[in-house]
Amino acid sequence: MREHRALNAILEPGGITPVYQPIMRLDGGTPRLAGFECLSRGPKGTNFESANVLFEYVRLKREETLVDRACVAAALAGAPKRESLQLTVNVHASTIGRDHEFPDFLCETAAANGIACDRLVVEIVEHAPPWDSIGFAAALDRLRASGMCISLDDVGLGQSNFKMILDVRPDFLKLDRYFVGSCPTDRNRQAVIRAVASLATHFGAEVVAEGVENRAVADVLGEFGVRYMQGVLFAEALSGDDARAFAEDPPR
Repeated sequence: MREHRALNAILEPGGITPVYQPIMRLDGGTPRLAGFECLSRGPKGTNFESANVLFEYVRLKREETLVDRACVAAALAGAPKRESLQLTVNVHASTIGRDHEFPDFLCETAAANGIACDRLVVEIVEHAPPWDSIGFAAALDRLRASGMCISLDDVGLGQSNFKMILDVRPDFLKLDRYFVGSCPTDRNRQAVIRAVASLATHFGAEVVAEGVENRAVADVLGEFGVRYMQGVLFAEALSGDDARAFAEDPPR
């Protein structure tokens, strides 16, 4: 019963709080706002307010589909509406594979909030293989047909491996902060970053590096051809109001 109440608290209106992490594109060393990654926090004042705790619980209970829908709805309702900016929404692979109506739900939710589908990037959070690989592939085709791009989270970790890259053929490869933070002084991490960047080039994709905390890290990433970055060097994750203000006056 307690667990049932916890899920209800997450799913009820206001249970999910969206925050928005700016994604910057560096052209010639100058950062320009490319979009936002839409992140989610659980009910305030509970353990589930932490995203790690929230989604560990959700996966344990196999309720990814319900919670992914709630997170997407909350994120798009509060997202900056500037047409030139991409919005990245995180979705479990199992949701894409099991919920055959999810592509329609995503398009309808975007339209209801005045957001064109071609502004959306669906970032696949992969903690286990999708339950229905045929349905998963078909859903990706439908998402792309609507104009959305596909991103693969945490490349190099867990299930986000070479097979997943071949199966998904993503438009963006998300480079986890594990490889990013000490890259100015760690030649092994530099080798991984070079390899991911080379792989992205082969597939016509872009690398997005997360956890960029200082200019030295940004400079090394830029040397290896990584143009999209997010992290505290540019901005913390922002509330909806702050994200809209940031979109109107981004750093130059």
